[in-house]
Amino acid sequence: MSYNFGAGKLIAVPTQDYLGNAVANPTPVILGAMQDIQLDISVDLKTLYGSQRYPLAVGQGKGKIELKAKYADISAGVLGSLFFGKTPAVGAKAAVIDQAGTVPAASAYTITPTIPNTGTFVNDLGVFNAVTGLQLARVATAPAAGQYSVNTGTGVYTFASADANASVKISFEYTSTLATGNVFNITNDIMGYTPSFSAILQSTYLGKNLVVKFNAMVSGKLSLPMKNEDFTISDFDAQAFADAAGNIGYISLF
Repeated sequence: MSYNFGAGKLIAVPTQDYLGNAVANPTPVILGAMQDIQLDISVDLKTLYGSQRYPLAVGQGKGKIELKAKYADISAGVLGSLFFGKTPAVGAKAAVIDQAGTVPAASAYTITPTIPNTGTFVNDLGVFNAVTGLQLARVATAPAAGQYSVNTGTGVYTFASADANASVKISFEYTSTLATGNVFNITNDIMGYTPSFSAILQSTYLGKNLVVKFNAMVSGKLSLPMKNEDFTISDFDAQAFADAAGNIGYISLF
């Protein structure tokens, strides 16, 4: 007799990318801060009836193995490798929201935002007056009161002389070659190819172990339900299928 307690651990290993190519040196992906895992194994039952109320025979038809996991650790590997089947590029792409600045008291009334991680300015995301809360209007050149212009090549913001000494909040998008960052570019790929991976689920309680391994899986759902006053608990759904040798995997109890 054995019992199980807790959500256990789930580790996935990418096997094929978004083009169906084998991943030569896959980096295992751990779904961290696991909240719960649900494994559903089901088959279609086919029944043979005669003239009586109940079937004379019952057989199994198509089967389905589905895995549903909820986890809190937002992993680049889950987002990129398992679901999109992409190899990450080193770097970071992000936005700075409401960076504080003050329009100079004298010409040239410009502000050059500080870009994190020695990054490069990409796109303007708006400017607000920090005191009034009003949004400034963007114009091409020669801004008047309550307006601004931006050089997207340099990231320099220009304001009107009438707004000298005004406190503003600037938001913008940037890119960086940050060595510790990963960027997975999402592309509009041809239908049919599906990134695949193997997965092993293991749970231990009171010296007893439950281990489930699936040789080939694909993910059909990934969600990031963000809440105002709570942690983001991601949903990750996957379905198992037979590998090239016709094997599904195994279940081990010991």
